[in-house]
Formats: sequence, C-alpha cells, structure tokens
Amino acid sequence: MRKFIIARHVQGAGLMNAEELKELAKISVAVITVMGKPYNWVQSYVTDDKIYCIHEADSEEEIVQHSNCADFPVEYIEEVKTIISPQTAEMEV
Repeated sequence: MRKFIIARHVQGAGLMNAEELKELAKISVAVITVMGKPYNWVQSYVTDDKIYCIHEADSEEEIVQHSNCADFPVEYIEEVKTIISPQTAEMEV
C-alpha cells in the first residue's frame, strides 16, 4: 500500500473536545470497515482549523472514496514518497 497525507479544512478543529474527536474517529473506522479493502488510517494531527491525516491505501481514489463516504472534507491529498527523520542525518550513503 501507498502512504498519503490528507489535509482537511475543519473550522475550529483545535477546539473540538474528546467526545467530538472520538465521533470523527468512529466514523472513519466504520467507513474503512465497510469499504472492505486493504486500507489503514495511521493517525491524524489536529491544528486550529485543519486535520492532517496519514492513511495507507492502494490509490488516491480509495482515499477520496473514504472521505466521501465519511462526509469528510478534502483540501488536498499528497502521496508520501519517502520519510526522513533525525536518524537520516546519521545514515551511511
């Protein structure tokens, strides 16, 4: 599967309480279950007015399908090409 970053504009996302965030998570998990395909929601980062999600899927179309079924907004979708971290600086090349 490929890894994607999805940016979702959600006004006031950073002010959502634990129950509201739990409901969003439950919707996402339910849609993934119904899709019946290899698909993973890795995690999401909540900022003031956006939620950045990391998902693994076979295609961008599956990301769009998940978002549409869950009625989640999509500002943009980007495929992750590689991951670097502080350990990358120490790698032998």
